[in-house]
Amino acid sequence: MMDKHRNFYTQVPISDLAIHELFRDRNNFQEVPPTWHVLVADIRDSTQAVNDGRHEEVNLVATGCVIAILNLSISEGITVPFFFGGDGATFLIPDSLTTKALSVLEKHNRNVQKNFKFELSLGTYPVKDLYRDGIELKIARVSTTESLVIPIIMGQGLLIAEKLIKERPNSSTIEVDEVPVNLSGMDCKWDKIKPPLENQEVLSLLIAGCGDANYPEVYSDILEKLNEIYGSTQRRRPISTDKLKMSTSFDRISNDVKMKWGDTNIPEFLKGVLISLFGEFYLRNTNLGKTYLKRMVELSDNLSLDGRINTVITGSADQRKELFKYLDSIEDQGLIKYGFHISEESIMSCYVRNMKTDEHIHFIDGGNGGYTKAANVLKKKLAN
Repeated sequence: MMDKHRNFYTQVPISDLAIHELFRDRNNFQEVPPTWHVLVADIRDSTQAVNDGRHEEVNLVATGCVIAILNLSISEGITVPFFFGGDGATFLIPDSLTTKALSVLEKHNRNVQKNFKFELSLGTYPVKDLYRDGIELKIARVSTTESLVIPIIMGQGLLIAEKLIKERPNSSTIEVDEVPVNLSGMDCKWDKIKPPLENQEVLSLLIAGCGDANYPEVYSDILEKLNEIYGSTQRRRPISTDKLKMSTSFDRISNDVKMKWGDTNIPEFLKGVLISLFGEFYLRNTNLGKTYLKRMVELSDNLSLDGRINTVITGSADQRKELFKYLDSIEDQGLIKYGFHISEESIMSCYVRNMKTDEHIHFIDGGNGGYTKAANVLKKKLAN
């Protein structure tokens, strides 16, 4: 019998409240159905890979996880929320999708092990088990621009489930079917992106509530402070159309092909080279291309709220110092812990189903392993 909550997420209303206002009231969030599961895909030893200079490959593999699950859910007529983390991703999925989702990610994992020498930590955790232990997991949807709608989590459910899944040894019993993993729409040809203005930096920032803090109130205050110091979500976004440049690196194109096709597919490699050489000219000199570039900026995903605040923003060093002075003050009160990484650029990977519509989304991470390095700072603080 089909799960009556199968299409739960599409039925969650889209709020037009400012995000900091949304957090003020738990009634703005809906409880995730107990028949759903938390699904986690995480790159093992990603810190070492980033330290070895392989941050772009780490980001590419993580993007592949998201696209594999999005294509699967679309083929099943389901919309699922996801949270991109630079070196992995977390999803909420209905029970009917768990077996297929794990199969898809395990096939992705085998390709990743073969071509990139990475290993994925994969697993699911039942939402009903979180509720059994009194753990909160609620969700809302909010429009951050006219075109982009993102999920927002209330409670620690995702983070606790993610921790429990990662602590398990990798299971070799995930069954895979014969259907190949579908990474169509994956597009990772953009070079490192400089901030929109001179003398700006890119800040990758992770903030976690701790102690007995009232998370909604604390997070609401932080998000309001971000707006006050850096401006709106759109204003602090680290990409702009005039700074976009396609990468002509053969290694980058080869990695993109191996990710999607499992090997160095020569026709696809040559196609990738041609797109890198001439694609930017097309995008900047045709009406469709110009519209796509504008929409690309509007549909860039640089804010994730999965029980923490995860964001990649751009601004001046003075703005960062002002923000850190505020964060330090509430960290000293035991309300939060935060981790950060500062870089000179951001990186972007893309999922493009249709250039002519808004069926594309663009994942932003800080340069040189922004989210991963910020997470390491945060982990050390939490451990202490």
